[in-house]
Amino acid sequence: METESYCLVLTTAPDAAVAETLAEGLLQERLAACIHMQDIRSRYVWENKLCKEQETALWIKTLEKHYERIEAYILEHHPYDLPEIIRVPITGGLPGYLKWLTDITGGSGSSQ
Repeated sequence: METESYCLVLTTAPDAAVAETLAEGLLQERLAACIHMQDIRSRYVWENKLCKEQETALWIKTLEKHYERIEAYILEHHPYDLPEIIRVPITGGLPGYLKWLTDITGGSGSSQ
């Protein structure tokens, strides 16, 4: 059995409705097993201006091999010109949870 690599993809959305749409699409496509969403206050510099926004953060748990498709999905469906998309490797975790993540997203050894 091939060993999977896992990652967490971070992005933000301008509001909960956009976050829900992104999350549901990624889950329906089986590109992610679980997505946490949280309302946040963002502070950043954009076009030389200090911006203060309310956003929704998404923490997308997935297999490393799905990253490029997730990035493409976010770019296609996101309203921002330049959305935050950050990939963070997952170097370990509870084996049963990682197996579930693999099974849900169609990784090696899954029944999909």
